[in-house]
Amino acid sequence: MTENRTADLHDTAVEVKVVLSGLWTSVLLVFAYVDIFGFFRADVLRGALSGEVPGAGLVIDQTFLVLATLFVLVPVLMVVVSLLAPARINRAANVVVSLVYAATVALLILGETWIYYILGSVVEVLLLLTIARVAWAWPGRSAGTGTATTVPSSHGTGVARSQDHPVP
Repeated sequence: MTENRTADLHDTAVEVKVVLSGLWTSVLLVFAYVDIFGFFRADVLRGALSGEVPGAGLVIDQTFLVLATLFVLVPVLMVVVSLLAPARINRAANVVVSLVYAATVALLILGETWIYYILGSVVEVLLLLTIARVAWAWPGRSAGTGTATTVPSSHGTGVARSQDHPVP
């Protein structure tokens, strides 16, 4: 007996906090893999062994590594902020941080010639802009009902909005 069971499937709405957290996790994975793939490049390996960032003229020292760690820790913390912060703070933090990071990533690819790095950076920027859009579009509660609102996605599913804290 064969039947088309896909018509019976029901897409559930995904809470906006979970969507944002998932997007930040994806950004971190792209960050990591682009950097890991860089170690297959001879110029990056030579630079690392000589204590320099190739092409950038930066010395790899305590200051550089602390700043690089801070640069990565912000998106790591945004995974948590996206899940735990009240909606008003969550929305503002996600919009501001994602746009700052999108601009930073766009600036860092200037002059880059390796296609994998450009591709990874473009994906990072697209994910970061998606974070800004999802956070910006975060509506408040439905008037008078006290329930969360959803916004249809391109697949006809909804993204559930936080029920804890209304956004004006």
